[in-house]
Amino acid sequence: MTIVLLEALSFGLGRLADAAAAAGQRLVLCTGDRSIYRHELSRCELEVIDVDTFDANACAQVLSALPDLAGLISSTDTWAVPGARLAAEFGLPGPSVDAVRTLRDKARVRQLLHARGLSRGTAVDAVPSLIGFPLVVKDSAGTSSREVSLVHSAAELRAVLSSAGPLKGRLIAEPYVAGPVYSAETLTWQGETRLLGVSSRQLSREFRFREESAAFPVAFGGKDTDVLRSWVSEVLAVAGHTRGFAHVEFVLTGAGPELVEINARIGGALVGEALCRALGTNVYEAMVQLALGTRPLLLDAVVPGGPAVAFSLIYPARPGRLEGWSGLDALAAHPGDPEWYPTAAVGDTVTTLADQRACTGLVLVQGDTAELAAHRAHAAAATIHPIMS
Repeated sequence: MTIVLLEALSFGLGRLADAAAAAGQRLVLCTGDRSIYRHELSRCELEVIDVDTFDANACAQVLSALPDLAGLISSTDTWAVPGARLAAEFGLPGPSVDAVRTLRDKARVRQLLHARGLSRGTAVDAVPSLIGFPLVVKDSAGTSSREVSLVHSAAELRAVLSSAGPLKGRLIAEPYVAGPVYSAETLTWQGETRLLGVSSRQLSREFRFREESAAFPVAFGGKDTDVLRSWVSEVLAVAGHTRGFAHVEFVLTGAGPELVEINARIGGALVGEALCRALGTNVYEAMVQLALGTRPLLLDAVVPGGPAVAFSLIYPARPGRLEGWSGLDALAAHPGDPEWYPTAAVGDTVTTLADQRACTGLVLVQGDTAELAAHRAHAAAATIHPIMS
């Protein structure tokens, strides 16, 4: 039997290949750009089909030609709706197209939660007449922190509107809430949700909510964990997420958790790898089971556990052409078994530093606690410097 990946996150292909092999499934990656996966493909054997994944007809032709097609995995935001459509067209297990379309609209999700008393503010189209600053303005279907701005006045809002780049959706505005940012990592089947743990999130000061580092699992007290487990289950239910992984970003305010956004997929960057290591199991096996339409064992499993994990994203100091990195040879001297995961290659060009597109690689470190792992990751990351020309 064959399971198709309609594109994928930058990391996790090796884990997915192992999970598919354990289930006796053939795994095929359909992609329009192999370079995105250069690191993962250099470390695992995976069948790849080159196709314009923005062309639904071309993708359908590929699927029609595959023997024993049993499942389709669409684990990215960009291909979430096209993946759901293809799964429905071919009679494969998957979420409803309408549910995915709702989850990809950040404004609609905010409005649904506000109507149920789960968000203190709603979301509206970003227009200069708005009042109630500060506001967060962002792309309603954006990814990688692109086109996200904190706006304090009508003048700043007009400047953001006039300088916005290409959008995946439309610019929306929602209330800004203060506090540390976290991500709840969850798995859902037929409306039943398991909280797998919580990731911390460090954001930049100089740019617009650019992600700098993360650690997993954050230690919350028993009472706080119970509150969060109940809150995230209700939030996902109201938003219409009934199956699959979710990466639910939230601000922990003085009054409790407040949603940032729902990503109806496993977390990006190295969140998936962090889950595997910290839980002591290959969580991607659940992704394969979901693709086959079966209840994921992870939903009920007692996991053995493992080390806490943290990772830091490495950005250049200025735009330009990447010539390499200094400091990689010093990683071995750091505690926590640091590992290097490049996201760029020598010769690549960085044009903006405002969001995660500028990331050139990640350093992953382990520790007994998320706090210790985070300290180690920050120390190791400080030694690595992209060389730009």
